[in-house]
Amino acid sequence: MQLPNLSDTAVKRALSRLSKKGKIFSLFKGYYLIITPQYAAKGILPPTLYSDQFFKHLDRSYYLGLLNAAIYHGAAHQQPQEYFIVTEFPVLRPTSKRGLKVNYISIKNIPVPLLEKKKTETGYINISNAVLTACDLIQFEKRVGGLNRVGTVLYELIEVIQQKDFNKELLDHVHVAVLQRLGYMLEYVLSNQLLADVLYECLDNNQMALYRTRLHREKGVKGFSSNNRWKVIVNFIVEIDT
Repeated sequence: MQLPNLSDTAVKRALSRLSKKGKIFSLFKGYYLIITPQYAAKGILPPTLYSDQFFKHLDRSYYLGLLNAAIYHGAAHQQPQEYFIVTEFPVLRPTSKRGLKVNYISIKNIPVPLLEKKKTETGYINISNAVLTACDLIQFEKRVGGLNRVGTVLYELIEVIQQKDFNKELLDHVHVAVLQRLGYMLEYVLSNQLLADVLYECLDNNQMALYRTRLHREKGVKGFSSNNRWKVIVNFIVEIDT
């Protein structure tokens, strides 16, 4: 489309008028969302519709994670009130605009082999695969409401985790302590002996050393046993809502 030659001032005025009318929304400096009619009442689009193009604009890798990814895998009791997007450094500050909160979790490297593309109304979005979603929920459990909620989501998520998902790519990205907690929960909380055995064999075959680690990272260790093959100190009783 051929655009008229406008001055910077004229462009700013035009953008301001469109913004006041609710036709566009300023998401980031120099980046605007076009508000489609079905989202006019809210005045903003859900991140699932714009994230792929937005992060291409920023030239960053990303994926939708945690509870939001769990929904795509069919594992969530209710729609979360906020979004979690994992991206590379430098850190992006969380945003809360027009009742929609978006949290950004920054990590060093995005594990592309552990991502899936899901179709949206406007294209595609990257999400964590089922097993990476499980690991992220355990690693960032405080962000999603604690281990009980994590256990509840995992109860449904394990229905779509496959044995082949426990592979070298996963071990290269996820810290071994997180995998130990996942293994413990698979075996003792979720009673999925098959997946627990596959994960343990994967760790063993790749000579991953297991050291004593807390199930709940913020609770003490005194008086709690780690007498299990995962060497997890059971300092918290996970209760799931089924």
